[in-house]
Amino acid sequence: MSLPKAILKKIETIVGRDGVLTSETDLESYSFDATSNWQSLPQVVVFPTTTDQVSAIMRLATESQTPVTVRGAGTCVSGGPIPIYGGILLCTTRMNRILDIDKNNFTVRVETGVVLNDLNQALAANGLFFPPDPQSFLAATIGGCVSENASGPSAVKYGVFRHYLLGMTAVLPNGTILNLGGRTMKNVTGYDLPQLICGSEGTLAVVTDVMLRLLSRPETSKTVLATFASVRSAGEAVHAIRTGGVVPTKIELIDNWILQRIEERMPLGLPLSAEAVLLFELDGAPDSVDREAAQVIELCRKAGAELVRPARDEKEAQNFWMARRAGFSAIFGNSPTVLAEDITVPVSRIADLVDRIKDIAREYELTIVIIGHAGDGNLHPSVLTDLADGDHYSRAQKAVDDIFKSALEYGGAISGEHGIGLEKRKYLKDAISSEEIALLKLVKSAFDPKGILNPGKIWE
Repeated sequence: MSLPKAILKKIETIVGRDGVLTSETDLESYSFDATSNWQSLPQVVVFPTTTDQVSAIMRLATESQTPVTVRGAGTCVSGGPIPIYGGILLCTTRMNRILDIDKNNFTVRVETGVVLNDLNQALAANGLFFPPDPQSFLAATIGGCVSENASGPSAVKYGVFRHYLLGMTAVLPNGTILNLGGRTMKNVTGYDLPQLICGSEGTLAVVTDVMLRLLSRPETSKTVLATFASVRSAGEAVHAIRTGGVVPTKIELIDNWILQRIEERMPLGLPLSAEAVLLFELDGAPDSVDREAAQVIELCRKAGAELVRPARDEKEAQNFWMARRAGFSAIFGNSPTVLAEDITVPVSRIADLVDRIKDIAREYELTIVIIGHAGDGNLHPSVLTDLADGDHYSRAQKAVDDIFKSALEYGGAISGEHGIGLEKRKYLKDAISSEEIALLKLVKSAFDPKGILNPGKIWE
């Protein structure tokens, strides 16, 4: 069912006819994200190009009680940008300008439709970089990164998106435009509203541009590969390194099943006999990088690594990291349905969690593969299943339930970087108290009293 013609006409007046999509084929293209089992058609897709246009759209939506779901590139893996109540799908990809790179103050102001990789390419020409690096960085937009408080492999050393967020322009559901935060590194002036909106999964406001803190590009980097006879021993090695006085930029874990699938798709010379591989990256000044790489190699050997060595050259290092980035595509390409999860535990419990996941796989007679950002305890166990096979899919869902329970039992969280969205709504009550949920709902109602912005997400 389409929106009333009067509303569609007003939307066209705001953004122009070429900024509106209504055909069924177009709506289908914007009805899903990177999850396996969620899909819902919007009634219209709208492409604003200015903050004023976003404001006008939100005022119209409030007046007409029309749901609005904001979307960037759609790389989300929690169902966040899926318009489950139809309405307006507000796509920010045409708001794609880098507004100001300030080399003197290490900041950049950028619209939220800019692709993360495009931003870092522009920054590289100025000797700067923006550290958060979700694996979807080739397509992910800044707006999606803000909404999910995105991170990635480099979070071990550099932290997550919110650590670089200084300010933003945000539009409330009633159309009010807010200029929040600023461009200074320190700012303790009232409640930190940019930080509240960051990670709110598009439920509080529409962010149209952000002010971000930058860093100078490291002088050099080095990659180290270590192989292990078991995934557990790899987890133990991560803890040994984190407590051994070294802070690598990245510590990534890949299990044998994924190694096999990657090598089948793109032969890179990966060590296929290993049950688990750890990839390390160290960056900084050359002397420091060499010293820390030597420490990592020694600590891995003490932790029982079968093989540990630095990449032979830059090409081999790139091959190793290409393999890691190909991990999820290898997983999704080998199963009709994949329940790709996102859990975090204290680093000291990684090995325990790995053992528990293996037990769960045996209990439910399933294939569960593991990849993840082991350096900060953020693992992505992925359950291979088939939505069309009722019994198998039911066992897979029970396995996911147990994985989340285990993460919480070990002092962890049900999401490290993907968010709650639609995927994890039913688990929220297990992860936080009813009092916290009630407080979250009060915050939501303060920003969005009519409940039109990304409804149906986070809580059921």
